[in-house]
Amino acid sequence: MAPQLEVSGVSRISQAYPDRVEVRGRDLTGDLMGRLSFTEYFHLLLTGAEPSEDQRFFLDLLLVAIAEHGMMPTNVAARMTLAADPDSLQGAVAAGILGCGPVILGTADECARLLVEAQAGVAAGVRPAQVAQQMARAVHDAGERLPGFGHPVHRPTDPRAERILELADERGVSAAHVELARHFRDSAAATWGKPLTMNVSMPIAAVMLDLGFSSAAVKSIPILARTAGLLAHLAEERELPVGFTMARAAEEAIAYERDAGA
Repeated sequence: MAPQLEVSGVSRISQAYPDRVEVRGRDLTGDLMGRLSFTEYFHLLLTGAEPSEDQRFFLDLLLVAIAEHGMMPTNVAARMTLAADPDSLQGAVAAGILGCGPVILGTADECARLLVEAQAGVAAGVRPAQVAQQMARAVHDAGERLPGFGHPVHRPTDPRAERILELADERGVSAAHVELARHFRDSAAATWGKPLTMNVSMPIAAVMLDLGFSSAAVKSIPILARTAGLLAHLAEERELPVGFTMARAAEEAIAYERDAGA
């Protein structure tokens, strides 16, 4: 008889058995498959509960909003990786995801932390507009960037951000965090002395928080969405390869210069 291992931790997500798979206490084949959409299933996996209609709607909306944004460096890295190793689809996806830092993937998680901190100030009795002004001024005086503001392409507005806010208002889910996001937009313009584009990251964070998601869950949306975008680029790379074209373009654009000390 095999020795029993001592249990040292627990997981509440899933367990595979010889005759079934159980996910969050539900039977995968008998209950979930054919009933839940992938977005609803993702919510169940992430939170342990099935989403409300508004949570499902906005998860879908946010995933669509952030999945694709052109020939970004992450997509370039993934395509070039697949060109170098055509059998390593998973490696190419990993190469793209590993490059998804705040510059490319966005600062939704930083925006969530900013909004949570601001809401704590509101709960302590400070007016939302004043909290946003104080925090924006502190970021400016520290010589830092305000998360969720500025974009190299979208000016003066990010159309994705505006659409998210528009739909949040239409469906009645805009609450304290969306209000704070708008106050941050006003405060950013006043503090920096010019309008700053509210990029898509701020509404993603604000709407998710107003829908009851934790701040820790916010970054999962851009990561999951961009994985879908990467897979699309890699499927196209196999049909219309440009990976080596981009590699040659990089070589041609970058001049070699001998080290003076060599």
